[in-house]
Amino acid sequence: MDRHSGSYERRTICVNVTSRRRFLAGALAFAAAPVAAQQKPAAKLYRIGMLEAVPIAAASLNLGEFHRGMKELGHEEGRTYLVLYRSAEGRTERFAALAAELARQNIDVFLTRGTPATLAARDTESGIPVVASAIADPIEAKVVASLAAPGGPVTGLTSQVNELGAKRMELLKALAPGITRLGTIVNPDNPASLAAWKIIEQAAPDLKLKLEIIDVRTPEQLEAALEASVKNGVDSLIIGIDPLAQANQVVDFTLKARLPAAFAARNYVEAGGLLSYGVSYPNLYYRAATYVDKLLKGAKAAELPMERASKFELVINRKTARALKLAIPPDLFLRSDEVID
Repeated sequence: MDRHSGSYERRTICVNVTSRRRFLAGALAFAAAPVAAQQKPAAKLYRIGMLEAVPIAAASLNLGEFHRGMKELGHEEGRTYLVLYRSAEGRTERFAALAAELARQNIDVFLTRGTPATLAARDTESGIPVVASAIADPIEAKVVASLAAPGGPVTGLTSQVNELGAKRMELLKALAPGITRLGTIVNPDNPASLAAWKIIEQAAPDLKLKLEIIDVRTPEQLEAALEASVKNGVDSLIIGIDPLAQANQVVDFTLKARLPAAFAARNYVEAGGLLSYGVSYPNLYYRAATYVDKLLKGAKAAELPMERASKFELVINRKTARALKLAIPPDLFLRSDEVID
């Protein structure tokens, strides 16, 4: 064998050895891949405890917008997070027990609406952060130290509904100029309800309206209290955000009693109410997803500034206006975001 053939043979042996090594390494890596995949820890399934005043069917639109916000942030319901929904069914005294139950289930964050639900979640003293999807006046209710620096376990969005009560009263007077005595549901056990009453009380004289408090503290008292107010001469209503004011029950009463009424949210108008003016609650739930996402990624609630509502809407039910023999003024029609037939 000459020196050239020997060199060729050595090169062949080296190539064969290298090829075998590469093949074996590749085979071992391939064989180990399923094992590595099995050993990789599954993504954590975060648990979000949702405290609401209404049954889940009544919150479907808001919940849907929250899910949309979470999806846009890279989360997937059932895979990366799970919502544990609890409703107080309009009974604010139930919130404390519901919040405690959720805390025992090791949730990662509370998602609440309204002052009573938010206070109940905070007062579990579990250290679980709380995102308020909508709370009227968190500073007045002593839920946070300030909007810029909450300083505790609660953050989220303020719906700023108190000052909107006067605006609803103004819109109702424009649509039903003949009203003179206006009733509003007030739940003394809800700080937000009392704060809203103060704003309405201050604005009523300029509209030449007399006011009457309709004291309601439990759902069972609602209908009797409304009937009593009508007997006392109430000819119109303003319905705020208190969870006791269940949409179908209140709307049915206003239609039966033929009372012009202004509501805080569009779902009342969709149920047959005359008009609503207020924040877009679905939009608040959509924005609440950003807070939940940040908290799940390690942010501190105390350091997340609360944000104000930025989207408001005026919705009018034309069919109800006709039934009450009310003509919608052209300027009010043009200002409305939607007119429902």
